[in-house]
Amino acid sequence: MGAESEKSNREAETHLPKPNSVPNPNPNSITEAQFIAWKLRKDAEASAKKAELARKRAEDIAAGLVQMNGRELFEHDPSVFDNTLY
Repeated sequence: MGAESEKSNREAETHLPKPNSVPNPNPNSITEAQFIAWKLRKDAEASAKKAELARKRAEDIAAGLVQMNGRELFEHDPSVFDNTLY
């Protein structure tokens, strides 16, 4: 019996929370300034990527590698969609 009670006492001690080891409720908390800086950087990267894709698409269309979609065709030559000519 003595060994069993000693073992259960050790287990009970290991499961008790220590007063100085309270977990941080927000382990990944950031400041508002950090968030704003991250958001500006992310928006700038997205904008640069979108501009690069638009430039590449325009080059591919000019080279004849891909066809224009309806919106691009309308922006390029709206007279194609003018039904009064027929």
